[in-house]
Amino acid sequence: MAYTRKNVNRLTRSERRRLVDALLEVKRRGEYDEFVHIHIVHNAPDGEHHLRTAHMTPSFLPWHRKLLLELERALRRVDASVTVPYWDWTRDRTANSLPWTEDLLGGNGRRSDRQVMTGPFAYRAGYWKLTDRVTDVRYLTRDLGRAHDPIQLPTGRDLESALADPVYDVRPWNSTVGRGFRNRLEGWGRGRGSTSWHNHNRVHHWVGGVMLGAASPNDPVFWLHHAFVDLQWTRWQQRHPGHRYLPAEPPGVRDPQHGRIVARHERLPPWDVTPDELEDVSGIYRYE
Repeated sequence: MAYTRKNVNRLTRSERRRLVDALLEVKRRGEYDEFVHIHIVHNAPDGEHHLRTAHMTPSFLPWHRKLLLELERALRRVDASVTVPYWDWTRDRTANSLPWTEDLLGGNGRRSDRQVMTGPFAYRAGYWKLTDRVTDVRYLTRDLGRAHDPIQLPTGRDLESALADPVYDVRPWNSTVGRGFRNRLEGWGRGRGSTSWHNHNRVHHWVGGVMLGAASPNDPVFWLHHAFVDLQWTRWQQRHPGHRYLPAEPPGVRDPQHGRIVARHERLPPWDVTPDELEDVSGIYRYE
């Protein structure tokens, strides 16, 4: 029977506590850091010449769907009532709204070093040391809204610009494409700085701290953010029935993208699953 992922602002006090407790236990068991490591290893940009799976590629959405599912399964092995909620950043848009509460994810980082000092994932609480990371910092950091150069979270209109595109992805299947739902949602744009970050990417920059790099799953908000991104894929499928993950076939040997992207029926490393098999998860979970 399919379980339900809720909007984080609809969680009861008990559900918040259960989610936090499950996250802390998965971290204590060492499983959480494995997910961080997977994300670091598979975070290959356009400029690298081997297979890209996690970002700047059509498999951005199924790859993160699978990673999210694996984390959720780990949480549910601890507490079968827990599912990953989603954070609707088009509505809960300030550093004082959910999920930045003392009983959930804690708040912003302090001004001096951006270290998160509140909530269950603060380093000083003793349960959340960053062990798989890309910097020497062992504590969770955030810079909500980017104090030195403020930016805003994406709006409903920004999200609509992605959902309205009926084509999943287009050549050359990377961060440079100006059309296609995948990149409009992932958020790579032209130019430099904040004007080139859209939707998914802009949220990472708005949160700041460890969410800026390949080790971004070290911040638990990563999962709530990606649950909302995953929901958009579901909504896009409902709006554009008959449109599928692309490319359907791998690029030919003379194509610059040959061997660099995952086609619909190809295995999606590091798992033995294809994008095709991840397009319909209605038998596993649904969104409320």
